[in-house]
Amino acid sequence: MLLRIVAILFPMFAITALGFWVGRRSRPDLSHANQLNMDVFVPALVFAAMVSKDFRLTEYLPLAGAAAFMMLGSGVVGWLAAKALGMQPKTLVPPMMFNNCGNLGLPLAVLAFGETALAPAVVMFLVSNLLHFSFGAWLLDHRTRLLTLWRSPVILATLAGLAVGLAGVTVWPPLLMSVKMVGDISIPLMLFALGARLADSKITAVGVGLLGAALRPIVGLGLAWAVLQVLDLPAREQALVLVFGALPPAVLNYMFAERYQQEPDKVASMVLIGNVAAVVFLPIALALALD
Repeated sequence: MLLRIVAILFPMFAITALGFWVGRRSRPDLSHANQLNMDVFVPALVFAAMVSKDFRLTEYLPLAGAAAFMMLGSGVVGWLAAKALGMQPKTLVPPMMFNNCGNLGLPLAVLAFGETALAPAVVMFLVSNLLHFSFGAWLLDHRTRLLTLWRSPVILATLAGLAVGLAGVTVWPPLLMSVKMVGDISIPLMLFALGARLADSKITAVGVGLLGAALRPIVGLGLAWAVLQVLDLPAREQALVLVFGALPPAVLNYMFAERYQQEPDKVASMVLIGNVAAVVFLPIALALALD
């Protein structure tokens, strides 16, 4: 079991470590690459997953509900913890709610459970993105216009994939293969960019960072366990729920905190320490999921 977990996690952490090393050594400007990833490669990945033969939207609705429940439940716990500790809830709640289901979650799903796990993992990623760019943005600034959500290339790719799937249209295989090849760029680029981003981050609030790093996966795993007591999900989706619960705070939380000036240094510390702590929590989640 230990060797299997190491084999699953090694490629993911190796690419992230390479990004960290390059980030420390040469400080590359990955802003354009990251923008391309969000505007082109990730939408291609989402579209290809949604029009594949394995994707059946109605079957994944319970999984989408489970992901939403876990995020909202984590947010409630984060709000209560922030109030109890005298912190600003807007600082702790988003890192508690929105985990790294893109940079880490998608690669981990494929490495641990095979290509067939990509479609359900994409569903959880889409639920997280929808909530983050709507409720998450509104939480930090109540003046946020939610209409801009529908301009996101990822959302447009989702709508296009749904339209093609509901219409029963079969995408020409060479065209689908081209889209899939473009989408396949996104996962290694996500991991590499995550490492480079962590190399740029600084820990200025160790206590808060440790709190967020530990509380996020512990609460997430607790909520995952609660969900699995209620929902009768297939074995593969049960495993994905456990892994989803253990994921660290998303890097996007830092970008939102910086944009809205919501104590970005504290959020950066939670993100950095949380992603390092994934070395501890992800093997635990995989041990539970693969048992």
